[in-house]
Amino acid sequence: MTVLVLDNPELIAKAAMASGFLHAAFESGSARPHRMRFHYGFNRHALEGKDLEIIKQHAAYLVHNPTTMVRIHGHSDNFGGEDYNRFLSRLRANAVARVLMQEGVPESRIIMSHWGSSRPLATPEDRAANRRVELEYLTVDVAQAL
Repeated sequence: MTVLVLDNPELIAKAAMASGFLHAAFESGSARPHRMRFHYGFNRHALEGKDLEIIKQHAAYLVHNPTTMVRIHGHSDNFGGEDYNRFLSRLRANAVARVLMQEGVPESRIIMSHWGSSRPLATPEDRAANRRVELEYLTVDVAQAL
C-alpha cells in the first residue's frame, strides 16, 4: 500500500479547489459545529452567551442544509420531583428551538424530546453533567420514520 503525504499547503489548497471546495461557503457557517451538548446551571433554562453563539452556528448549518433535521433532547438532574424535571427539560429544549427558529430554521425541521432525569449522562450524583440539552442531526428520511 502506498501512502501519499502532502505537506505543501499551496498544493493542498489547489487540490481542494479542484475537488469543489468552496472557501466562502465554509466560512459562512455551512460547516456543522462540533459542540452538540449544552449544560445549564441549577434550575436554569436560559442559554448563556457562548452557548447562544454556538446554537446560532447550528442554525446557520441547518439553513444551508435543508435536508437535515435536528432533534433537541432536553434533560435535567434528579433533584426535585420528576414532573418538574420534565417541565424544566421542556423549557431547556424550547429555549434552543426558539433560537433556531429566530435564525431561520423552519419549525417543521425541529423535533423536541424532553426526558427529565430519566436519561442521565453521568451518575445521578453528578447533577451538573445531567442538566443539559443535546442536539442530534437527522436526515429527512430518518426523521419521517420516527
